[in-house]
Amino acid sequence: MSAADPILGALTRSGFATLRALGPERGPALGASLARRLGPLTKAHRIAMENIAAAFPDRDAAWHRDVAEEAWDNLGRTACEYVHMDRIWNLTEARAPGENIQVDDATLAGFLDLRDNPRPTLVFAAHLANWELPAVAAAKHGLKAAVLYRTPNAKPVAEAILALRREMMGELIPAGIMAPTRLAKALDRGAVVGMIVDQRFGRGPTVNFLGRPAQANPLLANLGRRHDCEVRGCRAIRLGRSSRFRMELTAPLALPRDAEGLVDVPAATQAINDVIAGWIREHPGQWLWMHRRWR
Repeated sequence: MSAADPILGALTRSGFATLRALGPERGPALGASLARRLGPLTKAHRIAMENIAAAFPDRDAAWHRDVAEEAWDNLGRTACEYVHMDRIWNLTEARAPGENIQVDDATLAGFLDLRDNPRPTLVFAAHLANWELPAVAAAKHGLKAAVLYRTPNAKPVAEAILALRREMMGELIPAGIMAPTRLAKALDRGAVVGMIVDQRFGRGPTVNFLGRPAQANPLLANLGRRHDCEVRGCRAIRLGRSSRFRMELTAPLALPRDAEGLVDVPAATQAINDVIAGWIREHPGQWLWMHRRWR
């Protein structure tokens, strides 16, 4: 343990308590305001601007800047929404107009079908809007779920975030060498397994992503090949600059197959990334442009 860990842990807990006291609207709004002001001063902003310009070469520089500003706003809100998930997620099957989470008939029917007819299912998501919500959706609808997550580097921060996640999500499986085995066992138990798959994976197949070659994570496609189970996508769409969202669950995807009738991993990875690219093009300001997806 680092000598700074106790201090960092105390600061993290204090920060979470302050955000909690500010409430589910003021807390994320404060985070968004800070991110819009400070984000453009960082190296990550240059990366974001380069990525946006490369993905949308037909749009002008002012449009690129607007997308980056919205992306910083979204990131600031998302970071401050962790402590308010229990208040943000107020969706009921009645779908009252004042609820923060909206779903259409097809999405609600999909969630209820997975709950009432449990079966091994793979669900992919992306760093769009608040990307924690697909995992929250599974737990809140009573699905037997397992979620792959990446642990923050700072141990005190990781522990604080993990404590919040445990209250909102199903089984949590940390990324690492044992993750594929644990995810496969979860599928064997008939669970819904969810993961975010839009980040760069250096040892993965090369796909076309938003018009450029990028290395992608083949884990979901590999699991689909091994278990031959249902595969769906799930995303949140932020409704304006608020903590209100529309959730969408896709119909099962027909993944490409090879000559033996098994899921073709490179082609399936491309198909999954095509879905995510379509989501990003619909709401470009809600994606996490600041990471090096292309190298």
